[in-house]
Amino acid sequence: MSSLNRFRLSLGTGSERREIAVEQRPGGGPGLFWLNGFRSVMAGAKATALDALGAEQGLAVTRFDYSGDGLSGGRFEDGTISRWLEEAETVLERTQGPQIVCGSSMGGWIALLLARRQLARGIPLKGLVLIAPAIDATTTLIPARMSAAQQSDLDRQGFFERDSRYGDGPYRYSRDFMTDGAGHALFGGVIETGCPVHILQGGEDPDVPPAHAQKLLAHILHDPVTFTLIPDGDHRLSRDQDLDLLRQAVLAMAGR
Repeated sequence: MSSLNRFRLSLGTGSERREIAVEQRPGGGPGLFWLNGFRSVMAGAKATALDALGAEQGLAVTRFDYSGDGLSGGRFEDGTISRWLEEAETVLERTQGPQIVCGSSMGGWIALLLARRQLARGIPLKGLVLIAPAIDATTTLIPARMSAAQQSDLDRQGFFERDSRYGDGPYRYSRDFMTDGAGHALFGGVIETGCPVHILQGGEDPDVPPAHAQKLLAHILHDPVTFTLIPDGDHRLSRDQDLDLLRQAVLAMAGR
């Protein structure tokens, strides 16, 4: 088993400066590139399962923590889709060869944005594996669940909080995060990825309902898409059987 290469990348200047913690496992191609969900870290169950798969199969694996979370520097409250997409692009530049990008929840949204940018550069991804992708969450999923009091908090103090379902404290959503996300909306036009896409979706997901993931299918018109519905699956899809489906999806895309 190859050892991990841990390093930090510096991004931005002045108040935008932050250090991103990255872990890379050397190996062959295609490489596996992981994107966390909102408030998730590269030490989570799905991310480490992907790393273990890479070690088993001799594939390179890249993981990192967004600024303000996990081992990376900065404040989480400063995080936006633009900021975290820039970090994903910077880390992706430190990989070699074709990459299969795997993104969970918000990471699935960022993965689609990253795929679009790579396609525009003429270097499309090898594939996308999206787990309960929270596309356009700041204009669809999050506002749909906001109470009047939370909307008032957002208007009055520039953020609102919502208790997490997962026992990891309240989640804070800033005005900048919500406003910035609207500028990265994907629904409403054809979504071009330039690569195969596999979506894993829990049928009992309260955060990203199956209908939201199915809506994505109607927007990817030019690339092959596989949709796997896990009837009793929740949002995290971190049970052993869920992780096995993730491994199967990645190996199939890698041609293993």
